[in-house]
Amino acid sequence: MKKNIVLITLFIMPLAAYMFFATGVNSFMTLPTLTNAIPELGNWKAINGKTVSLDKKITILGFSGQNIDINKGNYFNLNQKIYDKNFAFKDFQFVMIAPLGTEDKVNKILNDLSALSDVSKYNFVFASPKEIQEYYDKLQLKGKLNPDFGSKLVYIIDKKRNLRGRKGIDPKDKTKTEYQEGYDASSPSDLYNKMADDVKVILAEYRLALKRNNADRQN
Repeated sequence: MKKNIVLITLFIMPLAAYMFFATGVNSFMTLPTLTNAIPELGNWKAINGKTVSLDKKITILGFSGQNIDINKGNYFNLNQKIYDKNFAFKDFQFVMIAPLGTEDKVNKILNDLSALSDVSKYNFVFASPKEIQEYYDKLQLKGKLNPDFGSKLVYIIDKKRNLRGRKGIDPKDKTKTEYQEGYDASSPSDLYNKMADDVKVILAEYRLALKRNNADRQN
């Protein structure tokens, strides 16, 4: 009993405090699940010819669309506000689903980003427009893809392939409910004020799980 109290004091309470204070405007101690167990990406190939998995990774998922070159500012926003701040987390990755035929545009974006960051955790996978639409539909989102099969929104996927977001009482106005399934990459304020907080919640969640596992092994 005394050992359990010590473990709670040393591990769980500090992490709970971190999750509370680090999350800013987010009212959730854990980020709600919006869609359970979204599909894997299958055999879609990345720019390096390899397949990419969502399993056991914290993934920022996006749809680049055919006009990725026009919307390249979105990737610089994401790089500054989200990617660079979480790159060191071992199981963190970016996955962008891109239409076949945009490989050269993607290479240009990656080359530009590589001047600013280590882009080894950026994964662009390529599929036909039909496959992209079918995959997007399986995410059970309220939003829709643009006509170019892209979106300015990006999504948080946890290690069990659950799509996570905001669903519940609005922390700024307790009389209203809040729902947010994706984060606007064209808006630095949305990335900074909401998405950065929500990614912190997910990372803290897994740090807490790791602490618990380590404590269980010591008992």
